[in-house]
Amino acid sequence: MASTVSTEQWSSNQPLPTSRGWHIRQFMIYGLLILGGLIVIIPFIWMISTSLKSQDQLFTNTIDLIPNPAMPQNYVDLWARLGTIAPGMTFLRIVGNTLFMTLLAMFGEIFSASLVAYGFSRFNWRGRDTVFAIMLATVMIPSIITRIPGFLIWKQLGLLNTYDPLTWPSLFAWGPIYVFLMRQFFLTIPREIEEAAIIDGASVVQVYWHIMLPLIRPIMLAIAVLSFQGNWNNFQGPLLYLTTPQMFPLALAVQFFQNSVSKTAPLWQYMMAMSVMMSVPVLVIYFLAQKQFLDGINIGGVKG
Repeated sequence: MASTVSTEQWSSNQPLPTSRGWHIRQFMIYGLLILGGLIVIIPFIWMISTSLKSQDQLFTNTIDLIPNPAMPQNYVDLWARLGTIAPGMTFLRIVGNTLFMTLLAMFGEIFSASLVAYGFSRFNWRGRDTVFAIMLATVMIPSIITRIPGFLIWKQLGLLNTYDPLTWPSLFAWGPIYVFLMRQFFLTIPREIEEAAIIDGASVVQVYWHIMLPLIRPIMLAIAVLSFQGNWNNFQGPLLYLTTPQMFPLALAVQFFQNSVSKTAPLWQYMMAMSVMMSVPVLVIYFLAQKQFLDGINIGGVKG
């Protein structure tokens, strides 16, 4: 027979089933999460607000997140102003340059990292672990150290002011972290799957392409998001290798636009408008692939 326990049966020195300490901890956790969310989102809201303000509304003594009146015309004016900076330099041209450079580098990184990770995880060869450790150690090398040697190499090849220095290196697994994540993911796949395919007559290339790659789709999507964000926002590479304005990507065009249009006070409303347009694709891709991104990072980062 079920028995019921009333509140009066609890003595004063016994805790209730739901303790006050648990509520306090939950309050603190959610409070910190809300605070962290505000710290992240407020600059983005400020950027959007500034992009919709007039020049007179920018420099005031009050903080106004809501423009009064809002100036969506800034985006149209920005589109028109870009065409006056350099011949053929339009917003569509800049976006096209950015997409070309970003997508080519992204697919190159995914393909090369998966190929190298497959070799590190599924084959036993002498010195494998040593080579893998050396590859991971390159993460600690500051990228600024490789800028001058890389520039001199591409100069000797006669490929400056082209997209080659910004895309072709991706085919040589230039992201050690991506190789690490994919290797960890490969290690979670049972070897019996490969053995069964080989018994059925599949070659190593067929096993890699038709069996292994579909199985690591979550980590590939996660790396695609990271790679897209990194290449989309790449500023130092285009600044170093590109000199023709018509070839500039968005990250470099923002600074070029500011230097070309205004020699005195910065036109922050146009700068923020370009920054908003530059941020939106990355945010959209992240939200569309958020679940796969988190699954890929969680699974790939805990094995091995």
